[in-house]
Amino acid sequence: MKVDYSEVRRLLRLGALGALGTHSTSVEGYPFVSNVPYVLDGCCRPLFLLSGLAEHTRNLLADPRASLLVLEGEGGRLDQGRVTLLGRVLPATLDEAAQARYLRYQPQAADYLALGDFRFFRMEPARARFIGGFGRMGWVDACPPPAQLDSRTEARLLGALGTLAPAGVSVLGLDFEGLDVRICGVSRRLGPLPSAQDAEGLFALAADCLRRAAAQPPDSGVMAA
Repeated sequence: MKVDYSEVRRLLRLGALGALGTHSTSVEGYPFVSNVPYVLDGCCRPLFLLSGLAEHTRNLLADPRASLLVLEGEGGRLDQGRVTLLGRVLPATLDEAAQARYLRYQPQAADYLALGDFRFFRMEPARARFIGGFGRMGWVDACPPPAQLDSRTEARLLGALGTLAPAGVSVLGLDFEGLDVRICGVSRRLGPLPSAQDAEGLFALAADCLRRAAAQPPDSGVMAA
């Protein structure tokens, strides 16, 4: 079947933890897989904060070719949505706005950054194997979203959206395909949003989404959409 990369992006945005496969330097010829948290940048590329002491970090510095497996939801059903990204994982330097974005999604990472041994790596996806259930699977070349926000513009819009968010809701990230929030400690994806032509139009759509959510009773389930 033909797979659209937008399906891959949707699944990646629902997750925060993946299985990173690297080429082992300790046991030559064998793959090495480890569980790692990730945050997507504005182009939907996974970012990792890795320790120099970690086995996977040494593997990546020797050979950046890697894979990242992300599952949709919990459990191990064969019909569970999942995606395996293939690409190169290389050291990355984040500006202040991009680093702040990472910490919104992974606030505990601030403690790791303070240790001085951790640094950022970015995956440049080349291909993806997407499985959406029985009979829904295929390979697809990686491609970025059709439109992206830079980190500074996103931070500006999030500051304004934060004033509209209901109590107990913090706004994490915004892109042209949806809005990420944290509700009472649980991360949620709101979207997809209707199509917007520019950043200001996107803000208006996201603001309307938050207003409608705020108008719903607490137990309505709207915020979990």
